[in-house]
Amino acid sequence: MKHLLILIAPLLLGMAAHSQGPRFSHQTIFVTDLERAAKFYEQVMELKRIPEPFHDGKHVWFRVSEHGQLHVVSGAKEDIPHDINIHLAFSVPSMEAFTKHLDEFHVKYGDWSQKNTIPQVRPDKVKQIYLQDPDGYWIEVNDDTF
Repeated sequence: MKHLLILIAPLLLGMAAHSQGPRFSHQTIFVTDLERAAKFYEQVMELKRIPEPFHDGKHVWFRVSEHGQLHVVSGAKEDIPHDINIHLAFSVPSMEAFTKHLDEFHVKYGDWSQKNTIPQVRPDKVKQIYLQDPDGYWIEVNDDTF
């Protein structure tokens, strides 16, 4: 029996890994000015730049979670309107500290309606604000602790 378990253990592990659904890998945004977008995500959103395989001056990649990435790609011809319903969302330990940081960079933010800079509170008590990157992509920032 012990030898049988040794033989089938790799198969069982492989099946367990295979039965897991897809995991998030990355989100790509297409931008008009790569340097402007990269500066925003590095300085304003405080994301860490990570190596990208293209090395062509058209891609900048950022770490957004343990395994998740944001791929910023140049080549968009114009900034187009984006709907707030489609947004990236990030959590921060302190909304007060992060909104102060946004104020220092003169970044406009607000509640869903964009009429108020006071973070709105969701039904689960999580505070959130919305802002746009230089290409108009919407970003939610909240204080969710998971």
